Amino acid sequence: MQHLRASLKQALRARPYLFDTAVAVFVYAVILTATSAGPGPGPELTPGLAVTGAVVCGALAFRRRWPLGVLAVTVTGTVVHDAVASSRSPLILVAVVAAFSAATLVPRRTAWIAGTAAALTLAVSRMLASDETWLHPEIVGLVAWLGMATAAGDALRSRRAYVAAIEERARRAEQTREEEAERRVMEERLRIARELHDVLAHHIALINVQSQVAAHVLDDEPAQAREALGHIRLAGRAALEELRTTVGLLRRPGSQDEPLNELVTEPAPGLDRLDDLIGSFTAAGLAVDFRTEGDPRPLPAPVELAAFRVTQEALTNVSKHAPRARATVRIAYTPRDLVVDVADDGGPLKAPPGAGPAGHGLVGMRERALSVGGTFTTGPSVTGGFRVLAVLPAALGVSTP
Repeated sequence: MQHLRASLKQALRARPYLFDTAVAVFVYAVILTATSAGPGPGPELTPGLAVTGAVVCGALAFRRRWPLGVLAVTVTGTVVHDAVASSRSPLILVAVVAAFSAATLVPRRTAWIAGTAAALTLAVSRMLASDETWLHPEIVGLVAWLGMATAAGDALRSRRAYVAAIEERARRAEQTREEEAERRVMEERLRIARELHDVLAHHIALINVQSQVAAHVLDDEPAQAREALGHIRLAGRAALEELRTTVGLLRRPGSQDEPLNELVTEPAPGLDRLDDLIGSFTAAGLAVDFRTEGDPRPLPAPVELAAFRVTQEALTNVSKHAPRARATVRIAYTPRDLVVDVADDGGPLKAPPGAGPAGHGLVGMRERALSVGGTFTTGPSVTGGFRVLAVLPAALGVSTP
């Protein structure tokens, strides 16, 4: 039953003029039936009434397109018939339907002005045709019928507007939820991409450097080649461990496809691991001067992670593009900020700046600094090399997620 009702409603919405034509035919049939219902004091069916009724009822087929015009036609037709026939007629029913339709389609103020004008016009016309007073039940009933039709149409229009507003609000809420979900997915994808890049780029750069060293000294200095291969093995093992740690942190804890004994809960790297990080670069042959300024103190975990990753990526870039340069790492604790300053002295470049496809290292460092409310700048160093400077908020009031 509900399916049939929904199908019928959809069909009527698709062909509104077909429904309006059916309404016009129905009202005309009611008028003809009312005038031909046997002998009595009721109105008689005359050719004039039949023709006028056909005209005013036919106008109802256009009530959606010209609601006020149809109301004017129906009122005019009723007034003309009453004046010519000098008797009351059931054409008032057509005016009531037209007033109701107009109230559902035009603004409230316009609907009430049109309904009041129609009621007054018909009331005056009926008074002149029948010599009745304003307080006659027939006149009062006529005005009441038009008033109720206008009120009912106004109520239906208000309900439709309310339902449309609710549906629009629901649609916008659904759209907002979808946009928010898409934004969260994009943010998570960027976070995962940044983590994987930071984890793998460092170790792969070391493996690349050591493999070149091993290939260069393999024939003449096998002991040094074996040492380089040992560094490659250690870097590969470290890369696998960090990748496993990252994947374990990214996975949802307690998922059914993850064994409990393999769940990795190692904390994210912080400033306490800078010595190990710099040691891995120096073992790969990169000269690094590391110094700390200020009084070290505990910092929010996101700030320490950002500082560690910025340092890691900056040294990775030095090892890839200027492996024979000397790098300087300065970590400065100020009352409000943590300064991460990594620069090199401009050693021979392995590849000219801008050669090859653009990487994601600088973008990732900038994103990390901005994600904790810091600043990030790059440019030439005073010694002719390249400098990376990140200023991260380190106040005790910084909250951790």
